[in-house]
Amino acid sequence: MKSPITIKKIQDLLIKGFPTIYVDDDTSRRMWWASLELIQKEFLSQNYQNGGIWVASPLPALNDNKIFKKLHGWLWAPEGFPYFKKGNAGFLPVNHSAKIKKDLDFISNYKVLNLSQKDGYEPFLMIITPNFQCILSIVGGKDKKILLMKCDEESLKISIELVHAKLNQDNYEEGVKFRNAINNLGNLNINNQFEKIFWPILSAKLAKLEPNHNIQNSVKDDKQDIQLSEAKLLSAISHEVRTPLATIRTLISSTLKKYNMDESMRNRLIQIDNECNEQIDRFGLIFNAAELVSNEVPSLNNLAKINLAEIFKKLVPLWNKQLNRRGISLKIDIPNQLPQILSDSEKLELMLRGLIDKNTRGLKEGSTLILELRPAGQKLKLQLKVQKLDSKNEEMSKRENGSDLGPVLNWNPQTGSLQLSQNATQKLLASLGGHVTQRRDTGLTVFFPISDSN
Repeated sequence: MKSPITIKKIQDLLIKGFPTIYVDDDTSRRMWWASLELIQKEFLSQNYQNGGIWVASPLPALNDNKIFKKLHGWLWAPEGFPYFKKGNAGFLPVNHSAKIKKDLDFISNYKVLNLSQKDGYEPFLMIITPNFQCILSIVGGKDKKILLMKCDEESLKISIELVHAKLNQDNYEEGVKFRNAINNLGNLNINNQFEKIFWPILSAKLAKLEPNHNIQNSVKDDKQDIQLSEAKLLSAISHEVRTPLATIRTLISSTLKKYNMDESMRNRLIQIDNECNEQIDRFGLIFNAAELVSNEVPSLNNLAKINLAEIFKKLVPLWNKQLNRRGISLKIDIPNQLPQILSDSEKLELMLRGLIDKNTRGLKEGSTLILELRPAGQKLKLQLKVQKLDSKNEEMSKRENGSDLGPVLNWNPQTGSLQLSQNATQKLLASLGGHVTQRRDTGLTVFFPISDSN
């Protein structure tokens, strides 16, 4: 049985006999973007009018509207693609709503296919027009990359046949369309001189790049756009999760009022209600953080004078119930006569509940959470300390560290739980007037500005 054709196999075949000049990941990206700009502006822009085809993975690579309209394309992209900012929506596959079709009808000129893990994620681009052809790719491992550019007849022939075979295996109809598109181009005028021109022009282009060149800035912009898209998606998911949970709570409340039931059933419904409420709070906090990351505008103008000690007294009974169910003790240390702070009362309550959840999730029964409030100059210091117990009921201070999943969430593999990332926690607290410090084995400390007595 033949092994499947993958993008990686095509790249591996093309790299054989190619000079192995390795560069690091950042350099390879700069070379890739500079090559794309060079190919589109200097060569393809003069040869696209008579039509042709392009094949790419895992991104479209091309970004010229006129080229998309004239050339038919095939793109292998990861599931969930794309992430894009509005200005570039026309350069990437989007949904097929009537409005999009009307505004961006050229997108029907290319087909999006699913990229598998075996294809790899190194960029690949093949362009075939009657008078201009080239294959561009990045090949290699981490910080050991090679920029591959080929335009000779043999390499083009191999690539066309392999792409055709891959299309046949992934989507037979698209394979037929690809073969017909190639045949319709007729005899290709192979430009054997292109390679001799390409490398000197690319070298000159790279030599002119400044450290703050737009190509580097575009990397930051792309990362930021992906983060913003993730945050917006997270906001939507948070909303969708909270809605059915709120419905469940409403049904439970109605059931408890209308029907007589034994105590065990009543307690079970109350327990479900408590769990729903905790999850609503968690996702409400995630929603606020995602919204903050998306908008990147702190709500400092909404801060007002509040009494943090009063908020604590209001929330302590709820925290005690929540923690007692898990066998965790809560100690509160708040002196009398504390000054007021500047913050947002409603959002701060949600944030405090989130901090309690984040700092106690995964704790063993018998552990203790300590909350302290203290004046600290012109600020009020809130400190959360955790006394953890191991299986022998001996105190342990080591903190588990999770891994960040994007700009908002952190996943702790030891507890299997999702929480706000440290960066999101800091941003959210900053929007509430707080400055957070977190050091290993010392818990979490937040400083809030004391309101002016005037």
